[in-house]
Amino acid sequence: MSCIIQLEDITKRFPGVTANDHINISVEKGEIHTLAGENGAGKSTLMNILFGLYRPTEGNIYINGEKVEFHSSKDSIKCGIGMVHQHFMLVPKHTVAENIIAGQEPGRAFWIDRKKAIEDIQKLSDLYGLRIDPNAKVSSLTVTEQQRVEILKVLYRQAEILIFDEPTAVLTPQEIDEFCEILLKLKKNGKTILFISHKLAEVFRVSDRITVIRLGKVVGTKKVSETNAEEITKMMVGRSVNLNRRERPELNGDKVLELENVEYSKGKEPKKLDQISFNVKGGEILGVAGVDGNGQHELVELICGLTVPTKGHIFYHEKEISQKSIRSRKDIGIACIPEDRHLEGLVLDYSIENNLILGQHYLKKFKKGKIITNHKAIRQNGLKLKEKFDIRCPDINVAASTLSGGNQQKIIIAREVSSNPDLLIAVQPTRGLDVGAEEFVHQALYDQRNSGKAVLLISFELDEILAVSDRIMVLHKGKIAGIVDANHTTREEIGAMMLGLTE
Repeated sequence: MSCIIQLEDITKRFPGVTANDHINISVEKGEIHTLAGENGAGKSTLMNILFGLYRPTEGNIYINGEKVEFHSSKDSIKCGIGMVHQHFMLVPKHTVAENIIAGQEPGRAFWIDRKKAIEDIQKLSDLYGLRIDPNAKVSSLTVTEQQRVEILKVLYRQAEILIFDEPTAVLTPQEIDEFCEILLKLKKNGKTILFISHKLAEVFRVSDRITVIRLGKVVGTKKVSETNAEEITKMMVGRSVNLNRRERPELNGDKVLELENVEYSKGKEPKKLDQISFNVKGGEILGVAGVDGNGQHELVELICGLTVPTKGHIFYHEKEISQKSIRSRKDIGIACIPEDRHLEGLVLDYSIENNLILGQHYLKKFKKGKIITNHKAIRQNGLKLKEKFDIRCPDINVAASTLSGGNQQKIIIAREVSSNPDLLIAVQPTRGLDVGAEEFVHQALYDQRNSGKAVLLISFELDEILAVSDRIMVLHKGKIAGIVDANHTTREEIGAMMLGLTE
């Protein structure tokens, strides 16, 4: 293989921060080269430099042996580089074809040859297995389909080097499998791929080599055939990390939460939840597995009080709460780590200390009298939680938006756990997090369980469900497909229930 990309002493400084520190990486033509590292390690910054979105403070970039300077993404695109960002850059009201050809329209003058455009897109789609309707509106597409549009955009521009920034962060396990097959097909067709990820299972599945970045510096580059997940994890975090199944206590706690024949539907739509009956005991983690869209979202909303059941009853410590408000449920000890930390868990423009009291601001300990805010108490609370939960930040008065995803998640966990709930609901708590942050989250769930609290874990990561849960409940089409002991089940058994293949 020949070297297609050479990054030489790439350094990028922002005010007060060195994001990349004299990074040297070479990428061979036709390989899948993964950049691994913790959140905030500098991976995305480096790739944004390669794509022309940032200019390096120091260092040089070589493409096919020639030194290049990128002043914008247009320059990198001309060099055959395309980037699929973690957050898609599509116009929802436009069609798939219109999004793909934007700026590259075939035709002459003011006339666009739409027929040729659609034919070209269809050929690319067929070649790489990117099933998509060119005439569909982007607003009607699933997340997976939108990702395919982004990939087709860069292929349509004849990119030979493709950069993927955390492409599987919002995908289900089944969608990840499909995506990995797409990557391998791109490689088979001669494309060179730079892959940013911290999910080691998929990294080892598709990669040829892995370069680990920690704190803005290259720790090392390893051939996949000559390393293992344990070594890469240690390189990423700087220590050993335990994500394996932990010892499970005997389940002898009292029922904290119980649902009895709960149903939920909207108008004439099919039931989102149908005859749901289960309980969560103190001192256990009940994992909820299932393909996304099988009632998990509605289940969380019902328990937290965002909606009320069409039929059935919800009990908390044997008292009916089906009609209680969101605040009243918080006050009696129900806490939730929401699925989307940006939209539901944080106010990104607020300071860390203010995010640490969201939903608790009305409590007496944060007030002077009925109206005046006790700023001293809020700061003391923030400093205490920063220390206890290892929230890494220069000061708790900075905006939450300035922190990495892992540290943002720590804010939410610290806030919810510090309310001393009897029931903690954790929805996709490790989505988009690196292995170090993932270990932290899991330990927080264990700590709750071990202190006698009830934990309801909803996750689309089957490995996480199997590793963390004491019991596992599987949802399929709004019904319970089964509830099993985590110690006496297999990945295959759970997977079959998720797909509705069991009686």
